[in-house]
Amino acid sequence: MYRNYFKRVFDFLASLVLLIIFSPFILIITVLLLFANQGKPFFFQSRPGNKEREIKIIKFKSMNDKKDAQGNLLPDKDRITAVGKFIRATSLDELPQLINVFKGDMSLVGPRPLLFKYIPLYSAEQRRRHEVRPGITGLAQVSGRNSIPWGKKFAYDVDYVNRLSFLLDLKILFLTAKKVVIREGVNQTEERPMEPFNGSN
Repeated sequence: MYRNYFKRVFDFLASLVLLIIFSPFILIITVLLLFANQGKPFFFQSRPGNKEREIKIIKFKSMNDKKDAQGNLLPDKDRITAVGKFIRATSLDELPQLINVFKGDMSLVGPRPLLFKYIPLYSAEQRRRHEVRPGITGLAQVSGRNSIPWGKKFAYDVDYVNRLSFLLDLKILFLTAKKVVIREGVNQTEERPMEPFNGSN
């Protein structure tokens, strides 16, 4: 019952309340990024959602679009803005995804939405991560986030799909809030980005 109905009701009501609570922060960050990113405060990207249907995630844009003389984007470490560093460090760059949750594209809790190019690289078991809506946070994120290999992350994602419940969601939300406050488990940096998934790592 929770999986098929109440989870969506919970997501809708919780995302509405959170959007109202965080609206001043969203407005302030939007204005700051308008100046930092030449009028582009948001980042949009297509990702696979529930049943691998296409959704367009919304995040705050933490990097500008500066290019070299040949027209190529500069390395990430040269494009991230001061505001971008702050919102990444505090996970505030994820706030606009509350809109995705409100719309029904995402859930507060679920496997993180990755890239379409990874789908052919998944095993049949790993692909089960798409049996539920993707989430802003998930079991993998509270179990190590960037410090664990891809294979283990996907194992956590499938474990979440198998054990999905209201109590598990509450536990993950509580642990997420704790990790954000103490900034635990984030070792990805602009100089050493996380390795892309290649089907074996």
